Amino acid sequence: MFIELHIIQNFAPSNLNRDDNGAPKEAMFGGHRRARISSQCLKRAVRLHPASARGMSTQDRGVRTKKLLNLVTERVVALGHADVDDVRHRVTTTLAAAGLSVEDDGDTQYLLFLGEREIDGFARVVHEHWDALSPKDGAIDEAATDNDKSQKKDKKDAKKAKKDNKAAAPEVVQKAVKPLLDGGKAVDVALFGRMLADLPKANQDAACQVAHALSTHRVERDFDFFTAVDDRAPEDNSGAGMIGQVEFNSATFYRYAVLDAGKLLSNLQGDSDLALRAIGGFTEAMTRAVPTGKQSTFAAHNPPSFVGVVIRHGSPFNLANAFEKPVWSGRDTSLTSLSVQALAAHERQVSAFYGDAADTWAVLDATGAWPADVGTAMLSVADLAAWVTDQARAVAAPVKG
Repeated sequence: MFIELHIIQNFAPSNLNRDDNGAPKEAMFGGHRRARISSQCLKRAVRLHPASARGMSTQDRGVRTKKLLNLVTERVVALGHADVDDVRHRVTTTLAAAGLSVEDDGDTQYLLFLGEREIDGFARVVHEHWDALSPKDGAIDEAATDNDKSQKKDKKDAKKAKKDNKAAAPEVVQKAVKPLLDGGKAVDVALFGRMLADLPKANQDAACQVAHALSTHRVERDFDFFTAVDDRAPEDNSGAGMIGQVEFNSATFYRYAVLDAGKLLSNLQGDSDLALRAIGGFTEAMTRAVPTGKQSTFAAHNPPSFVGVVIRHGSPFNLANAFEKPVWSGRDTSLTSLSVQALAAHERQVSAFYGDAADTWAVLDATGAWPADVGTAMLSVADLAAWVTDQARAVAAPVKG
Protein backbone atom coordinates (compact mmCIF):
# COMPACT_ATOMS: atom_id res chain seq x y z
CA MET A 1 0.00 0.00 0.00
CA PHE A 2 1.48 3.31 -1.13
CA ILE A 3 0.10 6.68 -0.03
CA GLU A 4 0.93 9.38 -2.57
CA LEU A 5 0.54 13.13 -2.19
CA HIS A 6 0.34 15.32 -5.29
CA ILE A 7 0.36 19.04 -4.49
CA ILE A 8 0.05 22.16 -6.66
CA GLN A 9 1.20 25.21 -4.72
CA ASN A 10 1.78 28.75 -5.95
CA PHE A 11 4.22 30.88 -3.97
CA ALA A 12 4.35 34.66 -4.09
CA PRO A 13 7.78 36.24 -4.72
CA SER A 14 10.17 34.41 -2.38
CA ASN A 15 13.51 32.69 -1.91
CA LEU A 16 12.48 29.65 0.13
CA ASN A 17 15.49 27.46 -0.64
CA ARG A 18 18.86 29.03 -1.56
CA ASP A 19 21.91 27.67 -3.33
CA ASP A 20 25.50 28.38 -2.30
CA ASN A 21 25.31 31.85 -3.90
CA GLY A 22 22.10 32.81 -2.10
CA ALA A 23 19.96 32.49 -5.24
CA PRO A 24 16.74 30.42 -5.38
CA LYS A 25 17.50 26.82 -6.37
CA GLU A 26 16.71 25.86 -9.95
CA ALA A 27 16.79 22.85 -12.28
CA MET A 28 16.51 22.15 -16.00
CA PHE A 29 13.45 20.04 -16.79
CA GLY A 30 11.93 19.39 -20.20
CA GLY A 31 14.58 21.68 -21.67
CA HIS A 32 13.42 24.69 -19.64
CA ARG A 33 14.67 26.35 -16.48
CA ARG A 34 12.44 25.61 -13.50
CA ALA A 35 12.26 26.86 -9.93
CA ARG A 36 13.13 24.12 -7.45
CA ILE A 37 12.81 23.44 -3.73
CA SER A 38 15.02 20.57 -2.60
CA SER A 39 13.58 17.47 -0.97
CA GLN A 40 15.86 18.02 2.04
CA CYS A 41 14.37 21.46 2.57
CA LEU A 42 10.81 20.14 2.28
CA LYS A 43 11.44 17.19 4.60
CA ARG A 44 12.87 19.43 7.31
CA ALA A 45 9.86 21.75 7.07
CA VAL A 46 7.54 18.74 7.37
CA ARG A 47 9.49 17.18 10.24
CA LEU A 48 9.43 20.38 12.29
CA HIS A 49 5.80 21.29 11.57
CA PRO A 50 3.57 20.90 14.66
CA ALA A 51 1.06 18.79 12.71
CA SER A 52 3.63 16.02 12.24
CA ALA A 53 3.80 15.54 16.03
CA ARG A 54 0.10 15.91 16.81
CA GLY A 55 -1.15 13.23 19.17
CA MET A 56 2.39 12.00 19.89
CA SER A 57 4.68 12.26 22.89
CA THR A 58 8.21 13.65 22.75
CA GLN A 59 9.38 10.04 22.98
CA ASP A 60 7.89 9.39 19.55
CA ARG A 61 10.20 11.93 17.92
CA GLY A 62 13.81 12.08 16.77
CA VAL A 63 16.67 14.59 17.04
CA ARG A 64 19.27 15.40 14.40
CA THR A 65 22.40 16.65 16.14
CA LYS A 66 26.13 16.46 16.78
CA LYS A 67 25.51 17.30 20.46
CA LEU A 68 24.76 13.76 21.60
CA LEU A 69 27.34 13.93 24.40
CA ASN A 70 25.59 16.98 25.88
CA LEU A 71 22.12 15.48 25.52
CA VAL A 72 23.02 12.21 27.25
CA THR A 73 25.05 14.02 29.92
CA GLU A 74 22.06 16.23 30.82
CA ARG A 75 19.85 13.16 31.23
CA VAL A 76 22.39 11.30 33.36
CA VAL A 77 22.79 14.37 35.59
CA ALA A 78 18.99 14.46 35.95
CA LEU A 79 19.19 10.88 37.25
CA GLY A 80 21.21 12.09 40.25
CA HIS A 81 24.85 12.18 39.17
CA ALA A 82 26.07 15.68 39.96
CA ASP A 83 29.71 15.69 38.81
CA VAL A 84 29.31 16.82 35.20
CA ASP A 85 32.93 16.15 34.20
CA ASP A 86 32.71 12.62 35.61
CA VAL A 87 29.42 12.06 33.82
CA ARG A 88 30.83 13.29 30.50
CA HIS A 89 33.74 10.86 30.78
CA ARG A 90 31.46 7.89 31.41
CA VAL A 91 29.05 8.96 28.67
CA THR A 92 31.94 9.30 26.20
CA THR A 93 33.08 5.76 27.03
CA THR A 94 29.52 4.44 26.63
CA LEU A 95 29.02 6.14 23.27
CA ALA A 96 32.36 4.78 22.08
CA ALA A 97 31.19 1.29 23.02
CA ALA A 98 28.29 1.79 20.58
CA GLY A 99 30.66 2.98 17.86
CA LEU A 100 29.81 6.68 18.26
CA SER A 101 33.07 8.48 18.87
CA VAL A 102 33.22 12.02 20.20
CA GLU A 103 35.70 14.59 18.87
CA ASP A 104 37.90 16.89 20.97
CA ASP A 105 35.26 19.65 20.83
CA GLY A 106 32.61 17.34 22.32
CA ASP A 107 30.69 16.86 19.08
CA THR A 108 30.20 13.58 17.24
CA GLN A 109 32.00 13.17 13.92
CA TYR A 110 28.84 13.85 11.91
CA LEU A 111 25.18 14.65 12.41
CA LEU A 112 23.27 11.80 14.02
CA PHE A 113 19.54 11.22 13.64
CA LEU A 114 18.43 9.44 16.80
CA GLY A 115 15.13 8.76 18.50
CA GLU A 116 14.47 10.19 21.94
CA ARG A 117 14.18 6.63 23.30
CA GLU A 118 17.64 5.82 21.95
CA ILE A 119 19.12 8.86 23.69
CA ASP A 120 17.33 7.91 26.92
CA GLY A 121 18.70 4.40 26.47
CA PHE A 122 22.30 5.65 26.57
CA ALA A 123 21.56 7.65 29.72
CA ARG A 124 19.99 4.58 31.31
CA VAL A 125 23.04 2.42 30.52
CA VAL A 126 25.39 4.95 32.11
CA HIS A 127 23.16 5.17 35.19
CA GLU A 128 22.72 1.42 35.60
CA HIS A 129 26.41 0.60 35.00
CA TRP A 130 27.86 3.58 36.81
CA ASP A 131 30.37 1.61 38.86
CA ALA A 132 31.51 -0.46 35.90
CA LEU A 133 32.26 2.79 34.06
CA SER A 134 34.57 4.11 36.77
CA PRO A 135 37.49 6.19 35.46
CA LYS A 136 40.13 3.53 36.28
CA ASP A 137 38.21 0.91 34.23
CA GLY A 138 37.25 3.14 31.36
CA ALA A 139 40.21 5.51 31.21
CA ILE A 140 42.29 5.73 28.08
CA ASP A 141 46.02 6.31 28.37
CA GLU A 142 46.50 10.10 28.09
CA ALA A 143 49.80 9.85 26.25
CA ALA A 144 48.24 7.51 23.71
CA THR A 145 45.27 9.84 23.36
CA ASP A 146 47.53 12.84 22.74
CA ASN A 147 49.47 10.83 20.21
CA ASP A 148 46.22 9.87 18.46
CA LYS A 149 45.13 13.50 18.37
CA SER A 150 48.33 14.50 16.60
CA GLN A 151 47.71 11.81 13.99
CA LYS A 152 44.00 12.50 13.32
CA LYS A 153 44.68 13.17 9.66
CA ASP A 154 45.85 9.63 9.18
CA LYS A 155 42.80 7.43 8.54
CA LYS A 156 44.48 4.32 9.82
CA ASP A 157 45.41 5.86 13.15
CA ALA A 158 41.95 7.41 13.52
CA LYS A 159 40.32 4.00 13.09
CA LYS A 160 42.74 2.47 15.59
CA ALA A 161 41.98 5.22 18.12
CA LYS A 162 38.25 4.60 17.71
CA LYS A 163 38.74 0.87 18.22
CA ASP A 164 40.83 1.51 21.35
CA ASN A 165 38.18 3.87 22.73
CA LYS A 166 35.47 1.28 22.16
CA ALA A 167 37.55 -1.43 23.84
CA ALA A 168 37.96 0.82 26.90
CA ALA A 169 34.31 0.21 27.85
CA PRO A 170 33.63 -2.75 30.15
CA GLU A 171 32.12 -5.80 28.46
CA VAL A 172 28.85 -5.40 30.35
CA VAL A 173 28.44 -1.92 28.86
CA GLN A 174 29.31 -3.09 25.36
CA LYS A 175 26.57 -5.70 25.62
CA ALA A 176 24.08 -3.17 27.02
CA VAL A 177 24.51 -0.66 24.18
CA LYS A 178 24.28 -3.18 21.34
CA PRO A 179 20.45 -3.23 21.11
CA LEU A 180 19.99 0.53 21.66
CA LEU A 181 20.26 1.80 18.06
CA ASP A 182 17.00 0.32 16.77
CA GLY A 183 15.33 3.55 15.68
CA GLY A 184 13.58 3.99 19.02
CA LYS A 185 10.15 3.99 17.31
CA ALA A 186 10.80 7.63 16.40
CA VAL A 187 8.26 8.62 13.76
CA ASP A 188 10.47 11.06 11.85
CA VAL A 189 13.36 8.57 11.78
CA ALA A 190 10.93 5.90 10.53
CA LEU A 191 9.57 8.24 7.86
CA PHE A 192 12.78 9.75 6.52
CA GLY A 193 15.35 7.11 7.41
CA ARG A 194 18.94 7.54 8.49
CA MET A 195 22.45 6.47 7.56
CA LEU A 196 25.20 6.08 10.14
CA ALA A 197 28.36 5.66 8.08
CA ASP A 198 30.26 3.65 10.70
CA LEU A 199 27.26 1.65 11.93
CA PRO A 200 25.46 0.15 8.93
CA LYS A 201 23.42 -2.13 11.20
CA ALA A 202 21.82 0.98 12.70
CA ASN A 203 20.79 2.37 9.31
CA GLN A 204 17.09 2.65 8.62
CA ASP A 205 15.58 2.78 5.14
CA ALA A 206 13.06 5.59 4.78
CA ALA A 207 9.38 4.71 4.59
CA CYS A 208 8.77 7.99 2.76
CA GLN A 209 10.28 9.39 -0.42
CA VAL A 210 9.99 13.11 -1.20
CA ALA A 211 10.71 14.59 -4.63
CA HIS A 212 12.28 17.95 -5.29
CA ALA A 213 9.48 20.42 -5.94
CA LEU A 214 9.58 21.79 -9.50
CA SER A 215 7.75 24.70 -11.07
CA THR A 216 5.14 23.63 -13.59
CA HIS A 217 6.31 26.45 -15.88
CA ARG A 218 9.59 28.04 -16.88
CA VAL A 219 10.99 30.75 -14.61
CA GLU A 220 13.40 33.63 -14.70
CA ARG A 221 15.16 35.12 -11.71
CA ASP A 222 14.19 38.51 -10.36
CA PHE A 223 16.44 40.85 -8.37
CA ASP A 224 15.54 43.12 -5.49
CA PHE A 225 17.92 46.05 -5.00
CA PHE A 226 17.44 47.25 -1.44
CA THR A 227 18.70 50.04 0.80
CA ALA A 228 18.67 50.45 4.55
CA VAL A 229 18.62 53.79 6.32
CA ASP A 230 20.75 54.56 9.38
CA ASP A 231 18.33 55.87 12.02
CA ARG A 232 21.10 57.91 13.70
CA ALA A 233 22.65 59.38 10.56
CA PRO A 234 23.10 63.20 10.46
CA GLU A 235 20.17 65.13 9.01
CA ASP A 236 22.27 66.30 6.09
CA ASN A 237 23.22 62.73 5.15
CA SER A 238 20.76 61.52 2.53
CA GLY A 239 22.74 58.40 1.64
CA ALA A 240 21.85 54.84 2.61
CA GLY A 241 23.50 53.08 5.52
CA MET A 242 23.55 49.84 3.56
CA ILE A 243 22.74 48.66 0.04
CA GLY A 244 22.42 45.15 -1.33
CA GLN A 245 20.71 42.81 -3.72
CA VAL A 246 18.50 39.74 -3.15
CA GLU A 247 17.47 37.23 -5.80
CA PHE A 248 13.99 35.74 -5.79
CA ASN A 249 11.34 34.20 -7.97
CA SER A 250 7.66 33.33 -7.95
CA ALA A 251 6.43 29.95 -9.11
CA THR A 252 3.66 27.38 -9.12
CA PHE A 253 5.20 24.15 -7.85
CA TYR A 254 4.35 20.51 -8.28
CA ARG A 255 5.22 18.64 -5.08
CA TYR A 256 5.21 14.88 -4.72
CA ALA A 257 5.77 12.40 -1.89
CA VAL A 258 5.04 8.71 -1.46
CA LEU A 259 4.74 6.78 1.79
CA ASP A 260 5.11 2.99 1.99
CA ALA A 261 2.66 2.07 4.76
CA GLY A 262 4.12 -1.40 5.24
CA LYS A 263 7.67 -0.08 5.59
CA LEU A 264 6.50 2.55 8.07
CA LEU A 265 4.85 -0.13 10.20
CA SER A 266 8.04 -2.20 10.08
CA ASN A 267 10.23 0.78 11.04
CA LEU A 268 7.92 1.47 13.98
CA GLN A 269 8.40 -2.11 15.16
CA GLY A 270 4.84 -3.18 14.40
CA ASP A 271 3.13 -0.43 16.43
CA SER A 272 0.04 0.01 14.22
CA ASP A 273 -1.53 2.71 16.41
CA LEU A 274 1.60 4.86 16.18
CA ALA A 275 1.86 4.18 12.44
CA LEU A 276 -1.72 5.39 11.89
CA ARG A 277 -1.08 8.57 13.88
CA ALA A 278 2.12 9.09 11.90
CA ILE A 279 0.26 8.75 8.59
CA GLY A 280 -2.36 11.33 9.58
CA GLY A 281 0.27 13.73 10.92
CA PHE A 282 2.45 13.33 7.85
CA THR A 283 -0.47 14.03 5.50
CA GLU A 284 -1.37 17.23 7.32
CA ALA A 285 2.23 18.39 7.74
CA MET A 286 3.04 17.80 4.05
CA THR A 287 0.03 19.93 3.16
CA ARG A 288 0.69 22.76 5.61
CA ALA A 289 4.48 22.97 5.94
CA VAL A 290 6.29 25.80 4.14
CA PRO A 291 10.09 26.24 4.08
CA THR A 292 11.39 29.13 6.18
CA GLY A 293 14.04 30.59 3.86
CA LYS A 294 13.92 34.39 3.64
CA GLN A 295 10.40 34.45 5.05
CA SER A 296 11.07 37.56 7.13
CA THR A 297 11.74 39.33 3.81
CA PHE A 298 8.99 37.81 1.64
CA ALA A 299 6.34 36.24 3.94
CA ALA A 300 5.33 33.74 1.25
CA HIS A 301 2.85 31.82 3.40
CA ASN A 302 0.76 30.50 0.53
CA PRO A 303 -1.14 27.24 1.10
CA PRO A 304 -1.60 24.74 -1.74
CA SER A 305 -4.33 25.29 -4.29
CA PHE A 306 -4.65 21.55 -4.83
CA VAL A 307 -3.83 18.48 -2.73
CA GLY A 308 -4.54 15.06 -4.15
CA VAL A 309 -3.95 11.88 -2.17
CA VAL A 310 -4.10 8.51 -3.89
CA ILE A 311 -3.91 5.10 -2.29
CA ARG A 312 -1.90 2.99 -4.73
CA HIS A 313 -1.97 -0.79 -4.56
CA GLY A 314 0.59 -1.29 -7.32
CA SER A 315 3.60 0.87 -8.19
CA PRO A 316 3.88 4.53 -7.10
CA PHE A 317 3.80 7.19 -9.86
CA ASN A 318 5.50 10.56 -9.76
CA LEU A 319 3.41 12.69 -12.14
CA ALA A 320 6.02 15.40 -12.78
CA ASN A 321 6.05 14.53 -16.48
CA ALA A 322 2.69 16.25 -16.70
CA PHE A 323 4.82 19.40 -16.81
CA GLU A 324 7.63 18.26 -19.11
CA LYS A 325 6.06 20.73 -21.49
CA PRO A 326 5.79 23.91 -19.39
CA VAL A 327 2.38 25.31 -18.55
CA TRP A 328 1.72 28.78 -19.97
CA SER A 329 -0.73 31.06 -18.23
CA GLY A 330 -3.53 32.68 -20.18
CA ARG A 331 -5.29 35.98 -19.64
CA ASP A 332 -8.30 34.35 -18.00
CA THR A 333 -6.83 31.16 -16.51
CA SER A 334 -4.38 30.90 -13.62
CA LEU A 335 -1.20 28.86 -13.62
CA THR A 336 -2.55 26.80 -10.73
CA SER A 337 -5.74 25.85 -12.59
CA LEU A 338 -3.84 24.98 -15.76
CA SER A 339 -1.38 22.95 -13.69
CA VAL A 340 -4.18 20.96 -12.06
CA GLN A 341 -5.72 20.30 -15.49
CA ALA A 342 -2.37 19.06 -16.82
CA LEU A 343 -1.90 16.87 -13.75
CA ALA A 344 -5.35 15.30 -14.16
CA ALA A 345 -4.78 14.59 -17.85
CA HIS A 346 -1.43 12.94 -17.19
CA GLU A 347 -2.87 10.92 -14.31
CA ARG A 348 -5.58 9.50 -16.59
CA GLN A 349 -2.98 8.50 -19.15
CA VAL A 350 -0.56 6.91 -16.65
CA SER A 351 -3.32 5.10 -14.76
CA ALA A 352 -4.75 3.67 -17.98
CA PHE A 353 -1.42 2.03 -18.73
CA TYR A 354 -0.09 1.16 -15.29
CA GLY A 355 -2.78 1.76 -12.67
CA ASP A 356 -4.65 -0.64 -10.42
CA ALA A 357 -8.44 -0.73 -10.34
CA ALA A 358 -8.31 -0.46 -6.55
CA ASP A 359 -6.42 2.86 -6.57
CA THR A 360 -8.47 5.49 -4.71
CA TRP A 361 -8.24 9.30 -4.79
CA ALA A 362 -9.29 12.03 -2.39
CA VAL A 363 -8.78 15.69 -3.32
CA LEU A 364 -8.75 19.11 -1.73
CA ASP A 365 -9.20 21.39 -4.75
CA ALA A 366 -9.52 25.18 -4.57
CA THR A 367 -9.19 25.60 -8.34
CA GLY A 368 -12.22 23.63 -9.54
CA ALA A 369 -10.05 22.20 -12.31
CA TRP A 370 -9.84 18.60 -11.06
CA PRO A 371 -12.37 16.25 -12.73
CA ALA A 372 -15.41 15.72 -10.53
CA ASP A 373 -15.52 12.02 -11.38
CA VAL A 374 -12.03 11.30 -10.02
CA GLY A 375 -11.85 10.77 -6.29
CA THR A 376 -13.71 12.02 -3.25
CA ALA A 377 -13.84 15.77 -2.66
CA MET A 378 -12.65 16.91 0.79
CA LEU A 379 -13.62 20.11 2.56
CA SER A 380 -10.58 20.58 4.80
CA VAL A 381 -7.04 19.40 5.49
CA ALA A 382 -8.29 17.71 8.66
CA ASP A 383 -10.87 15.77 6.62
CA LEU A 384 -8.17 14.73 4.14
CA ALA A 385 -5.83 13.50 6.90
CA ALA A 386 -8.70 11.58 8.51
CA TRP A 387 -9.59 9.97 5.18
CA VAL A 388 -6.01 8.81 4.63
CA THR A 389 -5.85 7.41 8.16
CA ASP A 390 -9.12 5.53 7.64
CA GLN A 391 -7.84 4.06 4.37
CA ALA A 392 -4.67 2.88 6.11
CA ARG A 393 -6.67 1.46 9.03
CA ALA A 394 -8.85 -0.52 6.63
CA VAL A 395 -5.84 -2.42 5.32
CA ALA A 396 -3.83 -2.44 8.57
CA ALA A 397 -4.27 -6.17 9.13
CA PRO A 398 -3.17 -7.20 5.62
CA VAL A 399 -0.20 -4.80 5.79
CA LYS A 400 0.85 -6.20 9.13
CA GLY A 401 0.47 -9.76 7.90
